[in-house]
Amino acid sequence: MEALALKSFLTMFVVIDPVGLIPIYLGLDPHQTPTENRATARRAISIGAVVLVVFTLAGAQLLEHLGISLDAFRIAGGLLLLKIAVDMVFAQRERETPEEAQENRQRTDISVFPLAVPLVAGPGAMASVMILAGESDGGLGIGVVLGCTAAVLVLAYTALRMSSRLSGVLGQTGINVVTRLLGVMLAALSVQYVADGVMGFIAPV
Repeated sequence: MEALALKSFLTMFVVIDPVGLIPIYLGLDPHQTPTENRATARRAISIGAVVLVVFTLAGAQLLEHLGISLDAFRIAGGLLLLKIAVDMVFAQRERETPEEAQENRQRTDISVFPLAVPLVAGPGAMASVMILAGESDGGLGIGVVLGCTAAVLVLAYTALRMSSRLSGVLGQTGINVVTRLLGVMLAALSVQYVADGVMGFIAPV
């Protein structure tokens, strides 16, 4: 169970990347008051948490309904995470399309979009919680996955709340270094997901 907890925490920390949220958040709305900052961070993390809980608890049923095996989802999720990892390493990380960015500029509330989805609960995070839930034994294992995800979301909330201070301490260079290191870890994890999925397909029944 300790191994599942460690894997779940590291996976969700790397995928959600609380540190990487800081420059993106500051770029979305750098002129928020402390009160607005607190309210925005709270709404974004709350909505992201609901999305991830739904995918953790109902992901397997969704896959079964669509006729998709967990091994197929591992491979698809691994490839998706690998794309995110490569973007992180080469400083090309983009969590929203140009159309979404244009829509965001026309909005005043950034907590739902793009903060909650897709910055906090993006495709990579959704895929990760579904895969981790599938690898658990259910029951207590699901609780471990949810608990580790909650811990990372608390860190993400803290990062959003302290974004101005942390940005000043780390600087753009420090944020870039952390993001690249997390990208390398995510790349290795994504390859493992793909390998596990492939082995599931070719293993004898």
